[in-house]
Amino acid sequence: MRNKKKDETDFDIFIIGGGVNGAGILRDAAGSGFKCGLAEMGDFGSATSSSSTKLFHGGLRYLESYQFRLVKESLRERDILLNLMPHISWPLQFILPHNKNLRSYWILRLGLYIYDLLGGSTKLSKSVGFDLRNNPFGSCLDQSYTKALAYTDCWVEDSRLVLLNILDAEKRGAKAFSYSKVTNVQRKNGHWLVSIKSKERSFEIKTKVLINTMGPWVNSLGQVEKNKNKQVMVRLIKGSHIVVKKLFNHDNAYIFQGKDGRIIFSIPYENDFTLIGTTEVEHKEGDEVKCSDEEKDYLCNFASDYFQKKLTKKDIVWDYSGVRALYESKNVEARNASRDYSFQLEEKEGAVLLTVYGGKITTYRKLAEKAVSKITSLLKLKRTEWTSTKHLPGGGFKLEDKEKLIVGILKKYKFLNRDWAERLFKTFGTDVEKVLGKAKTKKDLGRSFGSDLTEREVLWYINQEHARCVDDLIWRRSKLGLRLSSKQVRELNSYIKKLN
Repeated sequence: MRNKKKDETDFDIFIIGGGVNGAGILRDAAGSGFKCGLAEMGDFGSATSSSSTKLFHGGLRYLESYQFRLVKESLRERDILLNLMPHISWPLQFILPHNKNLRSYWILRLGLYIYDLLGGSTKLSKSVGFDLRNNPFGSCLDQSYTKALAYTDCWVEDSRLVLLNILDAEKRGAKAFSYSKVTNVQRKNGHWLVSIKSKERSFEIKTKVLINTMGPWVNSLGQVEKNKNKQVMVRLIKGSHIVVKKLFNHDNAYIFQGKDGRIIFSIPYENDFTLIGTTEVEHKEGDEVKCSDEEKDYLCNFASDYFQKKLTKKDIVWDYSGVRALYESKNVEARNASRDYSFQLEEKEGAVLLTVYGGKITTYRKLAEKAVSKITSLLKLKRTEWTSTKHLPGGGFKLEDKEKLIVGILKKYKFLNRDWAERLFKTFGTDVEKVLGKAKTKKDLGRSFGSDLTEREVLWYINQEHARCVDDLIWRRSKLGLRLSSKQVRELNSYIKKLN
């Protein structure tokens, strides 16, 4: 457990990989009294964890492959997480048009009944069926779709979820290093020695417990350690998404069934856009992670089967891709590969290594809880599970009070407009006033970079949230990359470089 006399490079637990699983474990361990640290070779959450469909959900389609335990755990976690971070997560209703050429209406209804049942007691609305004709939800769809079902899951800002876990862990005493690559690990005298290199320096840390949450790179630690014997085979699956201009005028999402047995989501995104995804294709280690032309065509054609507007690649304003490392047999189709997680725990000469395989964003907190419990059990230490009740930074309010709090911000900072205040609140929650301070006018916030992004906000990201470059700021701390012009991005980039 934490010893204040320990050297700054001497840890109880050290984590390699700063995605959502690593960040969640860091927070749990720090709050459990361990001196812990984390190294991430890029920005926190810059790979798989910021490239999701951005949902807290049970995984309705996983019922078809009988993953009932995973669905049940995910649905219970969905409700817990919504309460812990209501500024970056909120309920989202999904409309499922019935395609009479695919699954029968009553099979879908049964699936949603089981989904509701597995969800247990929840404040979220139960599933319902309704007629799409003369209904606002049907107005943007092809007129051949006449019936639909609706159910509720939750949206989450995935990249900020990772960051807020990191920030909360730091408040609890953890050390987190971004843009810091692990170059070597070795066991020595009952500990791990971990060599780390960043742009500014090279250093070494010592830890009793090493945790590998490297996602798609999970097996590269074995290569660094020069011990491949205990590596588990993982399956790399790439998922891509596209963003187009707004396709419908309401705040609900759609879930569409495909002829190939897959589903895609079409989700309201950043007020003026629609997010469509995801694909699931095999990925080779070392290949570039990007949305291919084939994937763009696939998503456009898939959505066009349902929407009145027929999409082409010319409609795409942004795309992104991420790779999941799935712990699964090669004999299973990519769309049916399990999103469950597993651990490999080993102790040798007193040094402990815990490797995390798989997982999905909805179960990150539970995964972290189980990981820390495995460590404490092995080391015969007592611990209290605490993360299910402690909100993330800025999330200390009830979901039903969100509107009242936004109105309060507008009253205090009269120079804000509604869209600006809402964007800030959905980013910082109750910490908005820490960012804006005593500002009375927009000029008090310093230079404007466009789309209501001010110097005060930029400096907050850099000084308080580990932002190091323009992409960190406009694609992970915010999504202002969708709104800033190329010239504005260049000017912002120049400003950030001068500060470094």
